[in-house]
Amino acid sequence: MRPIRLLLADDHALVLQAVRYALEPEPGIEIVGEAKSGSEVLPRVAETEPDLILLDIRMPGFDGLQLLDRLGKEYPEKKVVILSGVDEPELAAEALRRGAKAFLGKRIDPADVAPVLRQVFEGKVVTGSFGDTAADSVHAAEEFGLTNREREILERVTTGRSNKQIAGEFWLSEQTIKYHLTNVYRKLGVSSRTEAARFAYDHGLAGSTWPGADRDQHESPGIG
Repeated sequence: MRPIRLLLADDHALVLQAVRYALEPEPGIEIVGEAKSGSEVLPRVAETEPDLILLDIRMPGFDGLQLLDRLGKEYPEKKVVILSGVDEPELAAEALRRGAKAFLGKRIDPADVAPVLRQVFEGKVVTGSFGDTAADSVHAAEEFGLTNREREILERVTTGRSNKQIAGEFWLSEQTIKYHLTNVYRKLGVSSRTEAARFAYDHGLAGSTWPGADRDQHESPGIG
């Protein structure tokens, strides 16, 4: 199967670099070009013929909402995912109303971008908003009795990080991470990383849908 042809559109060089760093190793995704201003997007679409466009909501020339209207008229077959530096539910709703297939807020984990793009390309998860539910996540965690640290560790488990990676991120020992996960499993009534990740997404602890669902059979059970 041919790779998904992806056009990146963002006026911030560091953002483009970060997105490339996250996506270039991903199998099945080919970055075919970049646009660094709103006025470059339509010409770049014509030149590169992407399947999918990852589009910044705030760009000079044309902003993302204006471009959604133009793309919908001139290239209705192209799928657009919005990337936003702000988490505004009203803005996300307007982008989705104008034809965006997903809205990625600033809290999206880079590891989640590729799964979202694949699902959008396949038509599985359209009209979803990702990465903008931090307040809801905190509230949900409180309902299940999770501490803030337990919630943070659970969120990283849902992105596929290992105990070693999580320990390094928080400057903690792997044994401490295992201790926290034991408490998380007990409070949620689950017994494996896969169950914990699914529970987190199903109950609003780490976003709106679980991008790792197609990897269930490859996850090893247990805390370690």
